[in-house]
Amino acid sequence: MQKLDRYLTGEFAQAIFATLVVLLIVCVGGAFTDVLEDIAKGKVPAGLMLIQLGLVLIKWLPLILPLALMLGLMLGMGRLYRDSEMPVIASVGVGPRRLLKPLLLVAGPIVLVVGACSLWLGPWADRSSREMINEANRSLVVAGLEPGAFTGLPNGGGVIYVGGMSNDGKSFDRVFIYRNKPDRRDITTSKTGRLTVDASGERYLTLDDGFEVEGPANGDLNYRLMRYKRNDVLLPANEDRYDPKSPEMLTTLQLVGDPRPEAWAQLNYRLTPPLLALAFALLAIPLARSTPRQARYGSMLIGFLAYLIGFNFMMMGTGWLEDGKIPSLLGLWWLSVPLLAVALWMYLRDGSLGRRRAAA
Repeated sequence: MQKLDRYLTGEFAQAIFATLVVLLIVCVGGAFTDVLEDIAKGKVPAGLMLIQLGLVLIKWLPLILPLALMLGLMLGMGRLYRDSEMPVIASVGVGPRRLLKPLLLVAGPIVLVVGACSLWLGPWADRSSREMINEANRSLVVAGLEPGAFTGLPNGGGVIYVGGMSNDGKSFDRVFIYRNKPDRRDITTSKTGRLTVDASGERYLTLDDGFEVEGPANGDLNYRLMRYKRNDVLLPANEDRYDPKSPEMLTTLQLVGDPRPEAWAQLNYRLTPPLLALAFALLAIPLARSTPRQARYGSMLIGFLAYLIGFNFMMMGTGWLEDGKIPSLLGLWWLSVPLLAVALWMYLRDGSLGRRRAAA
């Protein structure tokens, strides 16, 4: 039976690999679009594009690999049924229990990879991505300023002009700032300046040795001219502020000792994908059972819907845990354990269920 194990393992591995390649191509397109959008908005420098793309894919692997595992197994088993190989294999006494060995030889390493990505690599990739963006926010280029061009402030708040900029994007010269406030107009000029970030992450244009003119917005001529040694001008806040204490940014070991409901929800969110991947691998075998003339992709649609329902419940359950709508002791075990039990029952009863359907 070693030849049979090698043959089935090879069939399963080839089908899963082909499915994974297709899914990765689709996901790379979506991730690439998101990264380009962030670059266009000035949130991410163009030099970090490939690194950000790779980190996003690592973060998505716990969601991609279970689907590739399930659909790949269904494709492999479907081909065996379509070519009448499975009836021949069953005729020599190979049942679901005997198929468990080649199945686990393929699904076991993938489940381990899903667990590693969900528990360690994914959070590390998310944390590294946010840290890179947070560090890049210290650059004037990411703040949206370009030398020799007028840059508008959000909500019509004014414009900023920078005449020259250093290579690292942290210092500049010949700056002009016009700020439109509800009750007055401010015009600030300076020969030199730099970008500074305080402890809370707020970004300031620190101007040296310049002038500021303040006047009313109602058209009166009551203007005031001031000369300053230093002037800190607050830049608009970045939408994606990096919070190192956020549960998404903590390691899995740090989540274990964190009493916050959000941390407990995030821990369950990371523990669930490998269990769901194992359940979907077991479900793929009975769902792939078919006759030679049966539609090829009908069962795959059922499997895809099962995947969508399972992972949607995982995400909704995480939100319920954060909001306290379900007891914390339940975690997400109410989803993974019953699904594993049903998948194991369907897998072990696959042959007998098929015979009952044929007799009916």
